[in-house]
Amino acid sequence: MIPLEDNFDDVINKAQRALQLSDEQLSRGAGVGFEELRRAKAGQFDERVVRKLAPVLGLGADALVVLGRKSWRPTFHELVGLASFNTPLEGMTVNAHLVWEPKTKLAAVFDTGADCRGLIHFAHDYNLTVTHVFLTHAHYDHVLDLSRLKKVTGAKAFVSEREPVDGAETFAAGKKFAVGNLQIEARQTSGHARGGITYVVRGLDHPVAAVGDALFAASMGGGLVSYEEALRTNRSEIFSLPDNTIICPGHGPLTTVSEEKLHNPFFPEFQKSV
Repeated sequence: MIPLEDNFDDVINKAQRALQLSDEQLSRGAGVGFEELRRAKAGQFDERVVRKLAPVLGLGADALVVLGRKSWRPTFHELVGLASFNTPLEGMTVNAHLVWEPKTKLAAVFDTGADCRGLIHFAHDYNLTVTHVFLTHAHYDHVLDLSRLKKVTGAKAFVSEREPVDGAETFAAGKKFAVGNLQIEARQTSGHARGGITYVVRGLDHPVAAVGDALFAASMGGGLVSYEEALRTNRSEIFSLPDNTIICPGHGPLTTVSEEKLHNPFFPEFQKSV
């Protein structure tokens, strides 16, 4: 079982860095002591402190508390035509996802993971023909095994024109692709990465969104390029999808739009409306 990518303290630290708040500013704004703040940032959960920190950081207090209590994880999502692969890399793990059209057995891969051999063996065992490799962004952990994946499958690779990668064709956000009877729409979800793309797959029993590091279960990738842009594009391009959309992140377990509306601290406006 893949654990959540981030704990409550990771969320706090990401938001503080993104907002460029010093410890002094955060402590004063939240009305908590320096030692209380230090402990929270180090992963010692105190609900009273977390509830005071949340609004200063623009986070949903209830969702952050649930994360701190470790009382939630997303429901396991099994879908015919979707398989995910989790591979270790330098003290972390990274995901790759495989989607296929059950009738034609034509398939697409989203990111490569650190090692694509398990994915390749799965495709072979199920007689799948991989025709496309879609890259959510160009960070090395998501493109590391691209050469092998292309060589073994003969598939073409695609990446945002904002973030070229050797061996991949570039395209503009908004482009649509077809893999068998599956329709794939490329939506720009930049902010974590300049060329971040979410691929929305339609044609299976549920919509699927391969989001890379734009969004994690109960968290999101750090706004390395622009925190404001990351929040804005996630809201407009991911949270606007149907609630039953299965979200396939670059790290951590699968989740859904509906679960993230309830449990992602970075998007408190959705928790206020339910």
